[in-house]
Amino acid sequence: MGNALSIFKYQLWHLLVLGVLLLVLASYVTADGTVLNGELWGIITYDWMVFTILCAISHQLYVLVCWRSELHYQSISRLLGQNGFKAYKLGFAILGLSRPTGIVLLAISNKMTSDINPTLSYVLSGLLLIPAAYLFYSVKKYFGFDRAFGIDHFQPDDYKHKPFVGEGIFRYTRNGMYTFGFFGLWVPGLLLQSKAALCMALFSHLYIWVHYYCTELPDIGKIYGEA
Repeated sequence: MGNALSIFKYQLWHLLVLGVLLLVLASYVTADGTVLNGELWGIITYDWMVFTILCAISHQLYVLVCWRSELHYQSISRLLGQNGFKAYKLGFAILGLSRPTGIVLLAISNKMTSDINPTLSYVLSGLLLIPAAYLFYSVKKYFGFDRAFGIDHFQPDDYKHKPFVGEGIFRYTRNGMYTFGFFGLWVPGLLLQSKAALCMALFSHLYIWVHYYCTELPDIGKIYGEA
């Protein structure tokens, strides 16, 4: 059991870094008006960008609250019993899928605002998808999707003595999901040559590391006894 502030430990840093990322993004958008060109289904690119930002923030805040409330207080398990982890996974999946969905819609709305050579965009997209696909394979074969979702927060006693995975892509980095998992978010912006989508891919890729350092890494220390 933790104290009343356990859920929010290190989250001041989360808010500060998020604020910096949003300020840098706003500055770039202000400096280059073409970033917000276009619309989709009558909705302007600015609104699609806001939607995509909110998807990323909502997803990471959801995981933060669920992980910490369960790890420190078993709140979800007490409320939903054995269905707690399943309910959490459903919310995670919906919010997680909203992130690439938002970027795809944003890329369509803002397409052809960049002047990347088409051949280069295809080559880069292919190169980015290779490690992303290998990560998916490695998670399925060696890591397990439940562990990727964060089942160790729901069953810390069962996982605290389990070793960290060192096979597949995790042979080369412990942070495969953060390093390579978000490569796929760059592809819509590259293929549709959308500045806004590329901006949001960069924002999301940087912002997930905020989650790692401010939420997951401290939780690893509590569950496994090491950071």
